[in-house]
Amino acid sequence: MRAIISASLLKSKHAQATAKPYDIRDTRLPGFILRVQPSGVRSYNVETGRGKRVSVGKVGEYTPDEARDRAQRVIGNVAHDRPPLEGLEGTDAGPTLGEFITATYEPWQKANRPRGATYTIEVIRRYFKPWLAEPLSAITVARVEAWKTEKLSGGLKPATVLRGLASLSGCLSHAVRIGALEDNPLRKVVKPKLDRSPKVRYLDEAEEARLRAALAERDQRMRKARRSANTWRRARRQDPLPTLKHFGDHLTPAVLISINTGLRRGELLALKWEDVDAKGKLVTVHGSGAKSGQTRHVPLNSEALAAFKRWQQQTGDAERVFPFETTFKSAWAELLARAKIERFRWHDLRHHFASRLAQAGVPLNTVRELLGHGSLAMTLRYAHLAPDQRRAAVDALTVPKAAASARPSA
Repeated sequence: MRAIISASLLKSKHAQATAKPYDIRDTRLPGFILRVQPSGVRSYNVETGRGKRVSVGKVGEYTPDEARDRAQRVIGNVAHDRPPLEGLEGTDAGPTLGEFITATYEPWQKANRPRGATYTIEVIRRYFKPWLAEPLSAITVARVEAWKTEKLSGGLKPATVLRGLASLSGCLSHAVRIGALEDNPLRKVVKPKLDRSPKVRYLDEAEEARLRAALAERDQRMRKARRSANTWRRARRQDPLPTLKHFGDHLTPAVLISINTGLRRGELLALKWEDVDAKGKLVTVHGSGAKSGQTRHVPLNSEALAAFKRWQQQTGDAERVFPFETTFKSAWAELLARAKIERFRWHDLRHHFASRLAQAGVPLNTVRELLGHGSLAMTLRYAHLAPDQRRAAVDALTVPKAAASARPSA
């Protein structure tokens, strides 16, 4: 809508709140805009470029004529390469991105999204570091689009760029929700397209055999070293170290449980012994430790159940199944080297679990439930591994008799 932004316009029905935000562009000064929010907040803005706006105050703080004068000053500043708000009295650009994160968004994340809070905040601070000292209002569609283009052109994967955009968008949406920002510009940013059916890395039979052999050899070597150490300690009248009954350490039970349950690393490390129901052959992943935030119950096969029982016999009555913090990084890298397995991450154990289920003909919706996916879309990456029902479906088509009889003879 275009009109003269005046006191009479502010009183009219044309400048009142509706279900959606909208702009009224001033016909006297190009670029001068009245922004009307569904909340009833009305503010004066100046459009300084494509997708770039600067707020010069709110209705009630300034009359339309005063706001127009301020807008004219902003336009002049921009034309002379000065800061847009230079020389304007009473200007409050609001909190910077960094200030908002530290004072408001990070505490809210930790209270409401505890599992992913630290990672989300880290992503924003790492990817948008130059913006931390700037006001929230300085983040525009044009700037975000430019950032996206730069990162994609620089070789960053679309999934990584999308992760950064999603993290920042969550922060700005919260700012809008509590009134610290008028609108979230990332809603208008075109998101990178992702391959929803990427190639899945899982172990073939030979690789799995080598992995298991490397685990067994590692356990045997560590148990032998423990026995030797205790012989040395006893000879010197020192208390022996605990006997390693079944495993060298946590690595083997963690791997065996992972490839038979599909638990994420964070879910695995959050497990308590009370979550393991040996009698019912179930392990419970609580929503507080799950990525989806939803509790799920995963059945235990004989190998996973045996791994839990033997590990408990070895570690005693600790509250948590794995009572320490670990990324498995060093031990995992060494294990893969011994097993001669390349390009296989710890998270790929989860893909291995799902891939074997799909190959065995387990319905994808069941695979989804076991993995804890919120929707089937994530699980469809394993569809191509299922028995080739598509080929069977096409082969089921038969040529109609009439068409067959019409074929020319050889």
